[in-house]
Amino acid sequence: MKLRILLPAEVMLEEEVTKVVAEAENGSFCLLPHHTDFAATLAPGIFTYTTAAGDEALLAMDTGALIKQGANVLVSTRNAIRAEDLDRIKQVVEKQYQVLDEREKMARAASARLEADLIRRFMELNQTR
Repeated sequence: MKLRILLPAEVMLEEEVTKVVAEAENGSFCLLPHHTDFAATLAPGIFTYTTAAGDEALLAMDTGALIKQGANVLVSTRNAIRAEDLDRIKQVVEKQYQVLDEREKMARAASARLEADLIRRFMELNQTR
C-alpha cells in the first residue's frame, strides 16, 4: 500500500507500507493491503505502520481522517510527531503540549488585553457624549 500522511502545510510522509494501525473514535483498527476500501475519523493516539522493508514506525497523531482506496491510504491530520519508541513519543508529545500551553497562555493574555482596551475605549466614548 502507498501511505501518504498530509499535514496542513506539508506532506509529512509518502511511503510503501504493508500494514497500518490507527485509532478511531470507537477503537483501534488495522489495515492490510487486501482490505476493502475504508474511511475513518481518527482520534488522537498512536499511529503505527510497517514499511515494505519490515520496519515498524510510530507516530503520535492528532485528530484527522483516514481513507483507504485500493492500494492507497491517505491520512490527513493537524499534527503528527514521529519517534523511535513509545517512551520517546511520550516525551515529544509532553514537550509539544508544553509549547502549545505557553502559546495558549500568550494568546489568552493578548486577547484579555484587547478586550480590556476595547471596553476602556467604549467607556471613554460614552464619557465624551
